[in-house]
Amino acid sequence: MLRCYFAQSSRAVASSSKCVASGLHTSAVRKASEQRERSARASKKANLEKRAERERIAEANRPHVVLGTRPGEESKWANCDLAKLLITEEKLLSAPKAVAAPGAFGEVQLPPMFQFGVRETDTKVLFEQLPALSVEAVLYARERRRENKQQGKSHGVADPDHMKNDYDTEVAVETLKTEQLGRLMDLRNANAAGLAFENRKRVVEAFSEPSKPGDSGRPEVQAAILTMKIRNLWSHLTRYKRDVGNRRALRKLVHQRAKILKYLKRLDLDRYNAVLPRLALEPESVEGELVV
Repeated sequence: MLRCYFAQSSRAVASSSKCVASGLHTSAVRKASEQRERSARASKKANLEKRAERERIAEANRPHVVLGTRPGEESKWANCDLAKLLITEEKLLSAPKAVAAPGAFGEVQLPPMFQFGVRETDTKVLFEQLPALSVEAVLYARERRRENKQQGKSHGVADPDHMKNDYDTEVAVETLKTEQLGRLMDLRNANAAGLAFENRKRVVEAFSEPSKPGDSGRPEVQAAILTMKIRNLWSHLTRYKRDVGNRRALRKLVHQRAKILKYLKRLDLDRYNAVLPRLALEPESVEGELVV
C-alpha cells in the first residue's frame, strides 16, 4: 500500500518537473538565441572580410622594399635627382658620339663625356693648350733646322707662303690628333668599374654639403651610393634570377640603407625628409620591418 503511494508520488513530481522545463524552453526563446548567434557569426565574418580587404589594399599600395616606389609610381625614379646624374649604358648609347667643343685653333669634335679621372682643367690643357704648344714646337724645330742648313750660306728671306703652308699643315695634324685623343678618352670605352667610379664621383659632388664638398661620409651621400648599388643589383637580378650570391648581397644593401636613413632621421628630421624624394624612396620602404 505504502509502495503504491510512493510510486504515484514520484510520477506526479516527474510530470510536474517536465511541465516546468517545457515552460522554460519555449520555441520563441530558442529561435531568438539562434538568431543572435547567426547575427554574431555574420558580423564576425563581415569584420574579417573588411580586415582582409584593408590588408589587401595596404599591401597593394605598399612601396617596393627594394626600389622604394609605390606600384604605378615608377616614374618617380626617372625624375629624381639621383637618376638624373647617374650615367648608364643606355644614356651612353643614346648620347651623340661627338659634339663641337672649343679647341686650340677653333672648334673640334670631342665626346660629350670623358672617362673617369679627367677633370675640366685637364680637358682645357689637353685640347686647348697642348695642341698650340705642339704646333709652336714643331715650327720652331723646323725653322732651326732650316737655319742650320743655311749656315755659311747667304741668308735669304723665308717665304711667307711656305711658312703659312707649314703652319696650316701642322694645325690640321694637331686638330686630327686632338680628335683622336678625345675618342680614346671617351667614356664609352670605360668598363663597368670605370663607369661606377664616375657615378660615385658624381654622387659625392651632388649630395655633399655645399660648404663641405667631397664629403663622402655624409649620410645622404652614403644612402645615395647604396641606392645606386641596389638599383644596379636589382637590374642584374631581373636578368639572372638564379644568382643567389647577389641576391643575398642585395638584401644586405637594403638593410644597410635603411639603417643609415634611420640614423639620419634621428639626427635631423628635415634632412631625412629632404633626401627621400631625391632618391625616389617612400618612408615605408625604409621604416619598420623589411622583408626582402
